[in-house]
Amino acid sequence: MLTALLDKYCKYASLANYLDYIWKTSYDNGRFHLFDGILYHRSKHTCVMVFCSRILINTILLECHDNINSGHMSEDRTMERIKTCVWWASWRKDVIEYCHSCGRFQKANKATGKRFGLMIHIQESSTPWEVVHMDWVTSLPPGGDKSYNACLVIVTRYRKTPIFLPCHKYDTAMDTALLIWNRVISHTGLSKNIISDRDPKFTSALWTNLHKRLATKL
Repeated sequence: MLTALLDKYCKYASLANYLDYIWKTSYDNGRFHLFDGILYHRSKHTCVMVFCSRILINTILLECHDNINSGHMSEDRTMERIKTCVWWASWRKDVIEYCHSCGRFQKANKATGKRFGLMIHIQESSTPWEVVHMDWVTSLPPGGDKSYNACLVIVTRYRKTPIFLPCHKYDTAMDTALLIWNRVISHTGLSKNIISDRDPKFTSALWTNLHKRLATKL
């Protein structure tokens, strides 16, 4: 394929005008080299041929995106293939437009799942332990007299102060509630906002057991 393109490239009549434009432009000065009548563009890791014919550009786009070995790949993967063999001034823009005009690519990359929810801004806390973040670090090597293999991390948003509570990976909701009560709430009080991910441990059972310790039914 490259041999055929090289033959067309050598016969391209407007190459001289393109060379003149490049050397008169200060942008990317020193990155172009003429060798055996072929213009090359040198970047940090590659040195590739310069295409200036729309016919050649369309051919390389076809080969790197529509070819049976290409499989109508994404914009990023198509760019990765193109930048290792050729270069032209607007190649990134052309690749994006070409991929967006490809029917098979659009069908294959159509989003089928639910949209992600909008991010909710969390107001900065004005006092320590008003807002805390909680998460687990699991699959740790066993340690301590009780062979702890996990760690509950609690961080206050106000001062970013962390508390690391050793625990076990398969602790129950009651175990976790007692741990939080004895090691955190009994010293800092109950936080106004507790932020966590959707970990299975953060279930209603945990908060039910925690509120039992607080002697409240709310």
